[in-house]
Amino acid sequence: MATKNVSHIIDEIVELKLPTPSQSVHREECTQCFDNQDGPLGIDLCLTCFNGGCTSPERRHAQTHSKKTGHQLVLNIRRRPRSKPKRDDDAEPPAKMTKLAIVEEREEDKYEHIVALRWYKIGKEPVYLSPDDTTGLTAVNPRVKALIEGVMKSLSSARQEAVQAWEEEFLPCEHTLTLSQLATGHIPPSGLAHCSKCDLKENLWLCLTCGVLGCGRNQYAGVGGNGHALAHFQESTHPVCVKLGTITPEGNADIYCYACNEERIDTELVLHLSNFGINVQAQKKTEKSMTELQIEHNLNYDFSLTDESGKALEPVFGPGLTGIQNLGNSCYMASVVQVLFSLPAFQKRYAAPVGTEHWSSCDVPLPASCLDCQMYKLADGLLSGRYSHPRPTADVQQVPQSAGAEATPPPVFQEGVRPATFKALVGRGHAEFATMRQQDAEEFLTHLLTALRRHAHGARARGTDAEREPTETLAFGLEQRLQCTACAGVSYRVDPHDVLSVPVPVRETGKDAEGRATYEEVQLTRCVEDVLGAEGLEYKCPQCRRDVAATRQARFATFPDTLVVHAKKFQLVNWVPTKLDIPIVLPDGDVLTFDQQHLGRGLQPGETELQDNFNQAALSQLEAMGFPQVRCQKALLATGNSDPEAAMEWLFAHMEDPDIDDPILAAGGPEPSAEQVDMLADMGFSRAQARKALRETSGDAERAVEWLFSHPDDTGEDEQPPPAGSTAATVVPQQAAGALPPARVHLAQGGLGAFGPLLSAHIRTDEGWVLFNDEKVVRADPESVRELKALAYLYVFERDPNAG
Repeated sequence: MATKNVSHIIDEIVELKLPTPSQSVHREECTQCFDNQDGPLGIDLCLTCFNGGCTSPERRHAQTHSKKTGHQLVLNIRRRPRSKPKRDDDAEPPAKMTKLAIVEEREEDKYEHIVALRWYKIGKEPVYLSPDDTTGLTAVNPRVKALIEGVMKSLSSARQEAVQAWEEEFLPCEHTLTLSQLATGHIPPSGLAHCSKCDLKENLWLCLTCGVLGCGRNQYAGVGGNGHALAHFQESTHPVCVKLGTITPEGNADIYCYACNEERIDTELVLHLSNFGINVQAQKKTEKSMTELQIEHNLNYDFSLTDESGKALEPVFGPGLTGIQNLGNSCYMASVVQVLFSLPAFQKRYAAPVGTEHWSSCDVPLPASCLDCQMYKLADGLLSGRYSHPRPTADVQQVPQSAGAEATPPPVFQEGVRPATFKALVGRGHAEFATMRQQDAEEFLTHLLTALRRHAHGARARGTDAEREPTETLAFGLEQRLQCTACAGVSYRVDPHDVLSVPVPVRETGKDAEGRATYEEVQLTRCVEDVLGAEGLEYKCPQCRRDVAATRQARFATFPDTLVVHAKKFQLVNWVPTKLDIPIVLPDGDVLTFDQQHLGRGLQPGETELQDNFNQAALSQLEAMGFPQVRCQKALLATGNSDPEAAMEWLFAHMEDPDIDDPILAAGGPEPSAEQVDMLADMGFSRAQARKALRETSGDAERAVEWLFSHPDDTGEDEQPPPAGSTAATVVPQQAAGALPPARVHLAQGGLGAFGPLLSAHIRTDEGWVLFNDEKVVRADPESVRELKALAYLYVFERDPNAG
């Protein structure tokens, strides 16, 4: 474009500002689909708000953004890989790490970028304004070049959200800091040649207390070990040891504390080794460290998906078969998202063409800040099949064939989509999900459902979205019935749930060949029945006014269309929850059936509901001071119904509460405080809704928020107690009394990997059982399906539409 033709947009360019360090620059990927800078058309980065948009003729998200915002100048960015230098396999291994991390090469070393300015004239096709054209903008105003360089050097949104992929600090502990050594003297070289209890000459660990040498446990990459170093700790309680082959002249080495069961750092390692006659400056690193073995194992694991015969599993591609790249310990998120988007309710809500309609009408300025936009983006990425194709063979990592293995080419997997914006948005402000640490899939599922309901509530309040929320497919009510065995009075409460958590009994049966505990298998139906069965407990009956025995039983108040069963296979080890590999046995045909005996029906004719009677002596004392009866009753309810002095202090502190004289409801829990009501009202709920939610959840503010989002149509105005024979919870639909076998079963697996729990998902599709392991999507072999059914800890059942 000639100089004379661009002079009228120079003023606009001069007004543009470089992104601030805290500003997200979406230059790697479109914020509304997964087209990225590696595609042939690249990404158009808005130079006003730094939103990234695709330029595909089908979606044209960059042009849509320009029309909605009036932002006309963009930078088109394309990226292509540079040729890689030949790897030197004989190079010296890196020095001992103090952080467990995957350190990426610099982007400028791996890729080159091709950039060009584009001008989105209103109502016309965009015009390229190449900065390399000496007759174009660069010659007119050098600020253009500075602007482009500043944008390209800024930290991209993906880098801001994930500074490092995997990181785990190795720190000293009390045992390394207070290590006391026995006066054993120098150890002769023969004493460091092999394990003191076997002939192993590698994977040797030296006790830093007494100098005994023992072999370690079996490690990754086939490093053998008989666990004699661990046995020495169990016999002597000497906790700290060092791996001989990892000692470097700089004084680094693998240090392990058996008492902490963690890798540690010994700040005085040089001194501690010198007491045994070991000069670290004369040492040479001869073995891979645990960190290096772990990283190598994790990288190889991704490319070693094989069946029981050792044959590589077959990759599958197409709509609904798209993988998700690991963003750094994000497999918990990937497994949950894959299962949710396999459910019809989520597909119907978010799949095309619904997303296209939303993108054109969304009132959120930046799509990266809109949860709906990101859910539509995920649905498009996972379900369209557009990103589910084999990656170019030049990008495939070649895994060395094991000795004697048949020389067959490795399988070619897909790139997978990279939902970094979704993860950042959902995790924002959360103490755990905003981090790069591994998390629990069931906790993330609950968090995501709550976030979706909160967003939907806000959208309905603005009148921008009236769609039925897909989270309802998972929601159900669990009725809790309590009966006093002395007076036969009963009370009912219904709590909203999205997951049925069932305890799994722990019964050890022995040890396997590697010394790990084995457990007796457990029937899933038994775990469910344990939750829904009756149990006895001690109870202070408000009617009997004494401690009595009571029975409590849970039943479904409503049956969901999709039931998530969470098998709680945990045990506290040193006060830390540890997941156990307890095998679960599914019922015949993978069918869970519920009938009338599992359905709660609320207060029945002939039953007497327990009433929370007030302490008459305390009530009379407060009324004698001149307080109205309703205020006295509220004060007693708020302070335990026993101490008049505490109730009086409560009254003086709450005299100005706007609802202090409102009547106390017969149904639900105790009257909530004004502070709790105000907190929920500030979130946009009415005071009637807030009060009811707090009553239904016994004053638990967090549960009250969840109750409100799961009861969006409840106005809170039904302030009369329910009639006999009804329940205060959601009305049970007629079809809920029918059976609930699944049409399909989805299982989210919990297994052990190099960096802790690695989660994957097995999903029954039209292709049969498919394993989703991050970006690897393969046809599951029968053995892995059997193993998953036994070792999974999240089971997702769908209601059979023919079950009634």
